[in-house]
Amino acid sequence: MVAAKRKRGAEAARERKTKKEKRTENEGEEEKTETETGGGSAEITVPPPVSMGKWKNKERVLVFSSRGINFRTRHLMQDLKTMMPHSKADTKMDRKDKLFVVNEVCEIKNCNKCIFFEAKKNMDLYMWVSNVPHGPSAKFLVQNVHTLAELKMTGNCLKGSRPLLSFDPKFDKEPHYALLKELFTQTFSTPQYHPKSQPFVDHVLTFTIADKRIWFRNYQIIEEDASLVEIGPRFVLNLIKIFQGSFGGPTLYENPHFQSPNMCRRMVRMAKAARQKERQMVKEIRLEKRKEVKEVLTEDVTDDVFVTPAEEKPKQVEHEAPRPSKSNKKKKLKLTELKKRTLLKRKGLR
Repeated sequence: MVAAKRKRGAEAARERKTKKEKRTENEGEEEKTETETGGGSAEITVPPPVSMGKWKNKERVLVFSSRGINFRTRHLMQDLKTMMPHSKADTKMDRKDKLFVVNEVCEIKNCNKCIFFEAKKNMDLYMWVSNVPHGPSAKFLVQNVHTLAELKMTGNCLKGSRPLLSFDPKFDKEPHYALLKELFTQTFSTPQYHPKSQPFVDHVLTFTIADKRIWFRNYQIIEEDASLVEIGPRFVLNLIKIFQGSFGGPTLYENPHFQSPNMCRRMVRMAKAARQKERQMVKEIRLEKRKEVKEVLTEDVTDDVFVTPAEEKPKQVEHEAPRPSKSNKKKKLKLTELKKRTLLKRKGLR
């Protein structure tokens, strides 16, 4: 590279003067701005946070599943994660591992609540809601799953906002529903002043009991008239058992009205088989009737039922031919005249 030439004498002095003048001009502008603002020293002010409180409730929920889930379950898990800012995710658990391993995963992830989706036979979906590590835990059969992308509802809410939890009055009447209510409140409610949460309440999570099942819905609260518009997702929880420990232990409650999906499918198959047997029996009866030898009746007894004797009329013998009528003669004359005219026209005489 070529070395830069140094400036000598007067040129270098001129450049120094111009630099000094620029510095003085800049300092004068800064002093003017300080006098206009009214402070001698320019302080950088940071706006205070929206919520000045302290994050005390350190609830963390681990949301993950076993292997073998379908696309709808995966989308449902994603919707729950976006709806719950205090949730954490993990990789899918192997089917061979026992459910007690989930407690260890929760300890590693520093979570004290867990929502675990267990898939069986690529058809049935079970959901565990557990308080880790001491319990209790509840097992549900998930039915009628509809995700956010599938529903396309008009409702919308801020991501990370804190929800209101609305429970059916039936939750306070029976003890096992009261236990589930406390478990749901600790799992689905976003802790106050959580770092990832927004300090707004603009949607409601409703848990209603109908047909001996728990129906989950998510609604937006409209500010104008406080009316509700559904956002999604939605699903139905059919309670199976409540355990004392986390993912196991002695059973506190067992649902007597629960029927396993295998039993329901077996009953449907049996109903179809009964219908098929009935059809086969009808076919066999028809074939037997066709094979039976029919007795040929030589004389039918009912032939003479409608035979009635008619009245006898006197027989008259005519010895003279009937006289021709006048109308027939006129017709014959007209026909002969027409024939003559047609003959004359053809010959050109007329």
